[in-house]
Amino acid sequence: MELNIYDTKIAFISKTNKELKSAFYLFRIMKNNTLVKTGSTLFTTAMRLHLPVAWIIEATIYKQFVGGKTIENCLPSVEKLKEFNVHTILDYSVEGNTTPEGMNRTLEETLRTIENAASNPFIPFAVFKPTAFASPHLFENANEAKPLDDIMYKHYLDFREKVEILCKRAYELNVPILIDAEETWYQYLVDETVENMMQKYNKKRAIVYNTLQMYRHDRVQFLKESIEKARKGNYFLGVKFVRGAYMERERARAMQKGYPSPICQTKEETDNSYNTALMVSLDNIDVTEIFSGTHNEESNLLLVKEIEKRKLDKNDKRIWTAQLYGMSDHISFNMAHQGFNVSKYVPYGPVKSVMPYLLRRAEENTAIAGQTTRELNLIEKEIKRRKTVR
Repeated sequence: MELNIYDTKIAFISKTNKELKSAFYLFRIMKNNTLVKTGSTLFTTAMRLHLPVAWIIEATIYKQFVGGKTIENCLPSVEKLKEFNVHTILDYSVEGNTTPEGMNRTLEETLRTIENAASNPFIPFAVFKPTAFASPHLFENANEAKPLDDIMYKHYLDFREKVEILCKRAYELNVPILIDAEETWYQYLVDETVENMMQKYNKKRAIVYNTLQMYRHDRVQFLKESIEKARKGNYFLGVKFVRGAYMERERARAMQKGYPSPICQTKEETDNSYNTALMVSLDNIDVTEIFSGTHNEESNLLLVKEIEKRKLDKNDKRIWTAQLYGMSDHISFNMAHQGFNVSKYVPYGPVKSVMPYLLRRAEENTAIAGQTTRELNLIEKEIKRRKTVR
């Protein structure tokens, strides 16, 4: 059966009429750029002043994009997605607390996500953000050309120890772990550390995955070099692809500091970079395991086409695609219905703690041309379809 990602009956099969209407009204609000920016400022201020607005957020944007406050709160969503062959990745999305106590809490919670994934085949990956385990100062000072001073080196060892605790536990429990990408001026330390973890824990399969932001014009070459290193080092390369999350910051910093922007100049260049990376990885599937994290329809359809063309199994465990919870259900549910490996990234955490994540979701949906309009059109199409079949 040919894949039709626009089949809204399958896309929204898990949603009630009430849930569909709530999503429609939320995306309609998010389509208004001024409203989103004003609302973000007001909610951030209100939360900082401890005003009672959390319930508004919890009933709207939090409900759409977050699984719950705890792992246990997310389990009903995991079970619901499972009914439709959609897997779940639980992402502890508490950001910004890099005090020793905060880092230890995040470490313990991330270990819990690994252990929870080990007991549930429909939670195939764990994930963490490297900046949760070190101060920005360390990432900014770590680069190839300049050795760390004694104090920074101690911080580096502490960072590496935390990353190793997570990777080792993931290895022991056979749970692949995705390590998120950061801004370019942080990424050197991340790449170096993740490569070391791969050399140690990816001997039999990809347990540790690095994340490549393909809006960077150097990442295709970096991918090719990483594949060559994996071959020479006799380990598997785990690689997660995303388009990228920090474009405005990257360009602004490059302009401020007077160096060339690391970001592709056009969306077409980014799309070509992303799709090229998929092809390069598939050409090296004997040593590369792929996690394609995108809402882009063309890239998902390309992956489907190439899996079929190369006569790979639809559910080949070396190839996964994923979309964020609350978005692009037409891609996730239709691909899963056809038997491909699909996951939803499901963030969780207390309302106040996941506010930075939620504000990014709202702003990104507004900024990405056509994203919110697409969601609205598909939801509206399904609402109309359901009315005709009553």
